[in-house]
Amino acid sequence: MTVVGAHAHGWWIVLHLLLFVFWLGGDLGVFYSSRSVLNPALSPGARAAALGIMSGLDLGPKICLVLFLPSGVTLTALDPHGATLLGVDLFPVWSVVAIWAAALGWLALTIADHRTHGRFPVVRRVDWAIRVGLVAALAVGALYTLLAAKPFGVTTEPGWLGGKLLLYALAIAAGLGIRLTLRPFGPAFGALTSTGSTPEVERTLRRSVDGCLPYVWVIWGSVLGAAVLGVLKPGSVL
Repeated sequence: MTVVGAHAHGWWIVLHLLLFVFWLGGDLGVFYSSRSVLNPALSPGARAAALGIMSGLDLGPKICLVLFLPSGVTLTALDPHGATLLGVDLFPVWSVVAIWAAALGWLALTIADHRTHGRFPVVRRVDWAIRVGLVAALAVGALYTLLAAKPFGVTTEPGWLGGKLLLYALAIAAGLGIRLTLRPFGPAFGALTSTGSTPEVERTLRRSVDGCLPYVWVIWGSVLGAAVLGVLKPGSVL
């Protein structure tokens, strides 16, 4: 009998799964606290406190979204799948290190933008550009993986990976939709705390937050779907 203990590949799988858990769990916390932010029966101070909790919880999913990419690339590099690009391994060690370095730089931008609440527009614009570029690149890579007979020379039917990439791109795109929808929220909440509640302020707050719900549902579905594909790997062959 061969006894298999802890191994590097297994720990990377654990990290990848934890990112799924904290991404979805943090998003659920953000959703729950947003109900208090919108509650006109609460005082402006209580609603501001709920907004602080909501903002703090929201950092977790943002971190998970960023780290999901390099951790997934690491798993792909560790798995003996035989993928190549122009005759070279798709993810040699140096490229994995480079992707982690780039992801950590993106993570620094994401955290800086979150903590400064958009006070530095250049940071937000760079972060936005990275996300738009990733959505496009991931969508192209996903469609190629799904449609090609032997994507990157792989013969083990990695369609599940293409689906996972597509769902990840969809989650990033939904996050961009949330940003656009929430633009009126900041000025409206500022008016709430400075001059008090009015019907117009309440309508703007609710329209901004509730308008994000379709994007939130897309993110939840994408995260759950990507987790299922990553664990079950439907259609793959040995």
